[in-house]
Amino acid sequence: MPRIAELDPSGWLPSRKDLDRLLTPCLLVHLDRVRSNVARVLELLGGDPDRWRPHVKTTKIPEVWSELTAAGLRHFKCATTREADVLGRTLAEQGVEGGDVLVAYPHVEPALGHLGKIAARHPSTRYSVLVEDAGLLAAIPDTVEVFIDLNPGMNRTGVPMADIARILEIAALAGPRFRGLHYYDGHQHEPDLEARERSIHSGYEELLELRAALVKAGTPVGEVITSGTPALLHATCYRPLAELEGTVHRVSPGTVVFHDQRSEEENPDLDLLPAATVLTRVVSHPTEDLATCDAGSKAVAAEAGDPVAAVLGHPDWEATQPNEEHLPIRVPGELPARGTELLLVPRHVCPTVNLAERAVLLDGAAITGVVDVAARAHDVLAD
Repeated sequence: MPRIAELDPSGWLPSRKDLDRLLTPCLLVHLDRVRSNVARVLELLGGDPDRWRPHVKTTKIPEVWSELTAAGLRHFKCATTREADVLGRTLAEQGVEGGDVLVAYPHVEPALGHLGKIAARHPSTRYSVLVEDAGLLAAIPDTVEVFIDLNPGMNRTGVPMADIARILEIAALAGPRFRGLHYYDGHQHEPDLEARERSIHSGYEELLELRAALVKAGTPVGEVITSGTPALLHATCYRPLAELEGTVHRVSPGTVVFHDQRSEEENPDLDLLPAATVLTRVVSHPTEDLATCDAGSKAVAAEAGDPVAAVLGHPDWEATQPNEEHLPIRVPGELPARGTELLLVPRHVCPTVNLAERAVLLDGAAITGVVDVAARAHDVLAD
């Protein structure tokens, strides 16, 4: 499959009639590519949607989540109470049975109480939250269950893997509300794929030892969750996780639904297509080799480093450091005319989606709707 910047942008652009109506910058979501990416991930998982718990922080759009449920997915991760609420409402409106949402974030009060009310509003969906401190268990509402958050070396949240006594204590005190273990190995970005795999598999060995310790102590482990996008391929080839007795293993990548430049660089064998792009137009020629477009850091996330995006169809064009509303692109040769439409594939698509209030849905070249990015941003007042 060609690399992102080498793809023909004509296959991603709306019709000329629609292009002439669209203001820029504009988030485009390509539903045909979403379906292609979902099918590819399921292929990697042996065709079993029950092994995937995608993180919806990437997509944030109920109309995109409909594509996931149509493919058979019922288990999801999210980070914010807004995502949890919008997702629960979406599953209910679709009549989805067996919906299961893990709020994969270490919430404290007043967010825990707010989450409990969200779960009560959507009784057909099962809700859980991450816990790393036994002292918080009493504050978790009865409508919410518990996964233990483990720290496999990312050092962002979670109980250190070596602190077995603390993990056993949390599981025992959680009692029947204990669902399983959450092991997010999102720090595994080694460019040497073989070295990355050795490191990831070594961590999984430690994880399975911890699971065995819980089972030996009389605590069943219903589910083990691993693997964001960087570790996905390495998880699918680690057979012991797929062969656990009495425990379901699920991977949890979310970026894969839309794909982005960073994921392609780190996982060249994923064979995914960009399914969320930013439509932009050239607005200025500040120098002989720079064409500035109207998609700056308020339209394309800039926190993941440079370049912030690839220009679809132009592998030799280089996005330079953006300003708030400006993205200068270094162009060898003749500059594109002012008004020229370009498609940007973000380096990091998840926060890029969060920047947009609305998105244009495309199926091929046809616009099928303009929708709210309903789960973006954060709630500010608890119920």
